[in-house]
Amino acid sequence: MSEARSLKPEDLYSRCDTGKFSFKTTDELDDVEDVVGQERATEAIRFGIGIRRGGYNLYVLGERGTGRRALIGRRLRDKATDEATPPDAVYLNNFIDGRKPAALTLPAGKGVKLQDDMKRLVEDLEAALPATFESEDYRARRKELEDKLQEEQGQPLEELKNKAQKEGLALVRTAQGMAFAPVREDGEIMPREEFNELPEKERDKVQERISELESDLEKILYQVPHWQRQSQRKIRELDREFTRITVDNLMEDLRKAWEDHGKVLDYFDAVRADVIDNVKDFVENEDSKKQHMPPGLMQQEERPLDRYRVNVLVDNSKAEGAPIVFEDHPRYQNLFGSIEHTSRMGTLFTDFTLIKGGALHRANGGYLVVEARHLLTQPLAWEGLKRALFSESLKVEPPGRELLMISTVSLEPEAIDLDVKVVLLGSRRIYQLLNRLDPEFGQLFKVAADFEDTMPRDEDSQELYARTIATIARKKGLMPLDRGATARVIEQGAREAEDAERLSIHTESITDLLREADFWAQERHQDVIQREDVQKSVDARKYRAGRVPEKIREEIRRGTLLIDTEGQRVGQINSLATSDAGQMSFGHPCRVTARVRLGKGEVKDIQREAKLAGRIYSKAVMTLSGYLGAHYAPDFPLMLGASLVFEQTYGGIEGDSATAAELFALLSALADVPLQQSLAVTGSANQYGEVQAIGGVNEKIEGFFATCREKKLTGEQGVLIPASNVKHLMLREEVIEAVRDGKFGIYPFSTIDEGLAIMTGQTSGERDEKNRFPEGTVNYRVQQRLMEMARQTRQWSKGEDGGSQSQAE
Repeated sequence: MSEARSLKPEDLYSRCDTGKFSFKTTDELDDVEDVVGQERATEAIRFGIGIRRGGYNLYVLGERGTGRRALIGRRLRDKATDEATPPDAVYLNNFIDGRKPAALTLPAGKGVKLQDDMKRLVEDLEAALPATFESEDYRARRKELEDKLQEEQGQPLEELKNKAQKEGLALVRTAQGMAFAPVREDGEIMPREEFNELPEKERDKVQERISELESDLEKILYQVPHWQRQSQRKIRELDREFTRITVDNLMEDLRKAWEDHGKVLDYFDAVRADVIDNVKDFVENEDSKKQHMPPGLMQQEERPLDRYRVNVLVDNSKAEGAPIVFEDHPRYQNLFGSIEHTSRMGTLFTDFTLIKGGALHRANGGYLVVEARHLLTQPLAWEGLKRALFSESLKVEPPGRELLMISTVSLEPEAIDLDVKVVLLGSRRIYQLLNRLDPEFGQLFKVAADFEDTMPRDEDSQELYARTIATIARKKGLMPLDRGATARVIEQGAREAEDAERLSIHTESITDLLREADFWAQERHQDVIQREDVQKSVDARKYRAGRVPEKIREEIRRGTLLIDTEGQRVGQINSLATSDAGQMSFGHPCRVTARVRLGKGEVKDIQREAKLAGRIYSKAVMTLSGYLGAHYAPDFPLMLGASLVFEQTYGGIEGDSATAAELFALLSALADVPLQQSLAVTGSANQYGEVQAIGGVNEKIEGFFATCREKKLTGEQGVLIPASNVKHLMLREEVIEAVRDGKFGIYPFSTIDEGLAIMTGQTSGERDEKNRFPEGTVNYRVQQRLMEMARQTRQWSKGEDGGSQSQAE
């Protein structure tokens, strides 16, 4: 290990040179006009919102906090301002079939105007029509008509009455109706007793005359219902005539105001016809309307005149340009609207005035922005959106209708033409799943804007990053930052990017860091944020999230979790893992052990066998087996049985960063060569023994360092990391100081052989032209052990076969 090259302190942290800054505080810097580092996504957004063709909706890929929502909003506002304002959308009563309300689109602002005009028209009709039927002209015309009808209808009875008088009979009215009776010479009705005293022959003649007259009376009475219907019809015609005159007078100016809108004029014609047919709704007083109504319904009775109302679904009277709608709760009803119901005596009722618009109605003619995850988790919302985009029409209907979940009689509103650009905000994972699992997704969302998580770090980008910091501070009302604080924020941006050569452009994280630094600066009564305030914010975050890692280190110190940081052990090594602690992750060591024996060439991982391993981890173990066979047993069978396990882990394990550590433990067990317990290893490896970069390298190093410091730093401790991870190092100052003082080491390695030499303190050995390793090297001992296993297996197999043969003989 003494020959291994440890990284220098300056390799562990890439500082930002404040001498390159031309400002004293960020107040001197100009604002940035756009999200930094998103040129590719910006161009995709420009194209996506600019092309107005079917299917060219936009999916914005990226994690929350990268500024995607702000950038989309800004780009949409710039585009929408220059576009035409879409029309209003209204629903009108269908006077032919009330269950199918009619949809109508009108120029922006005209929807409310039509609503107001109809409201005034109804009010005028409510006042004018009763007055019309109370007017002298109407009363005179009606009296004249009624008198004429009465005269016409009374004439047959009068003639019959005269005929009866000539026959000595009178037409009288009784409780049972009309009848004929004989008359005395003085003109009085003959009493029944007097009539019975008449000679029988005379009585028979009278009865005969009465029968003839009753037949004539019956014919006349048979015509009475017809006369009544005729009278009512003529009175209705009179009412319609006066109603028509009144309505036409009131609608004359209204029709002139809407003469350029043919569909509105058609609606006025339907209203005119309905008012004439149902004039009683305007002239009957409330008492007459309710006198036959059950008491329980009186308070709930709808006004019959509501059918003349205009339901304005979308009002763009105050809009300027195309609408932009951000729908944060995209459930079905919020997107497509709903049909509400009212309850009357336990029964649900609805009409066209209870149709409510949704986000798609408001966004029609413009843009709708929705979070993909929220949309996909709402029942029926995704399928409904696709259906609307494909059909280019928008229909309001109950979501449960297609599932046969609703039996209540409802409306079937006419569909509205749909012209909308949908922007979905979502993760790359959701985008990939939709592309793979939903064949219709690619037909509707042809444009993808992929947001970067990081940007290159150089002098120019650091200057731009500083301007971004200044912009955020000003917009959020925070104190300005001096050069030192700005440099520390940039350095933290590299740490969050997990790359010293790149910067995180997760604007939400930057904003949170600036807010917290502003708090600590106010605590110190400063008017400028300084480097120590930013550092305090970073340290405070670590402390707040530190309960779990502290518990782990405490259990290691107490010996509950078995981790050695001194000495040597065969087949045992310290691997490094990361775990989440809320908004932060932390690193910690895990002991890996290996045992070997004769077998069939299988390397079994206990985690995988127990189904506690993920697919990437399982792949890494298989890769390990491939390296072992090809590197040490290219020309003889691999006949070992080995087992690997992460000790004292009880949850799932995923990732390939423990490949090198597991391989070192296995090689140590085979060669019977101890490994340094003062060192921990992280790194992936391929089948050729090349070490590959891993994630979370800073947290893993700091996690093992904290464990060693908890137990005691000896100067022998350190971490082996892939050489390709050196450029990612942005370690905490306490680790850098320990390296500077020689108390801790960080050793890069590029191959398994290189790392094996560090871990064992012995030469690993290189293969010669005969595929053999030099004697005394670690690789030689591994190969010899594998060859011995192969020989033992062959001898054992022969002995077993021979024994079987003798026994058979």
